[in-house]
Amino acid sequence: MSGELPFAVRNRQREIKVDAIRLRRFLERAAEGVAPADASATLVLVGDRRIHALNREFRGYDKPTDVLSFPCRPDDTEGESYLGDIVISVETARRQAVAHRVGLVRELQVLALHGLLHLLGYDHETDHGEMRRLEYRLRRRLGITRTRGWRA
Repeated sequence: MSGELPFAVRNRQREIKVDAIRLRRFLERAAEGVAPADASATLVLVGDRRIHALNREFRGYDKPTDVLSFPCRPDDTEGESYLGDIVISVETARRQAVAHRVGLVRELQVLALHGLLHLLGYDHETDHGEMRRLEYRLRRRLGITRTRGWRA
C-alpha cells in the first residue's frame, strides 16, 4: 500500500488521557492489506454514558459496551472510500484492560481493530469464524496479543 490512510481520531471524553496520534497510526497500519488503499474512517473516543446511549438507540441494548461500528452506506459518500465510524468507550476499555492484565493502549488497539473489521463488512455473529480468524492473524502481525483469553 502506498501512502498513509486518512484515519481520524476524535477524543470526545476527557476523563482518561489517550494518545490519539498513536491510535491513528495504529489504524493506518491495521488497514494495510485488508482495506482499500484509499479507505478512511473516524475513531471516536467516548465515555460510558455516550456509548450506552448509542448502544440503546442503535442496537437495543440498554447498557454500555466497549466498541460500536457504524459502517458507511455506499450512497452516503458518492463513491468515496469512507468506511464509517468506530466508537470506543475509553472507560470500558480501561476496565477490560485491567481484567486482561494489559495496558490501556493495547486494549484500545484491540477494540479499534475489531471495529475496523466490522466497517469492512465482517460480522463475527454470522460468519462462522471468518472475522475471528482474520482478527487473530492481524493481531499477531500487529503485535497486539493479550496475555489472557479474549472474546471477539
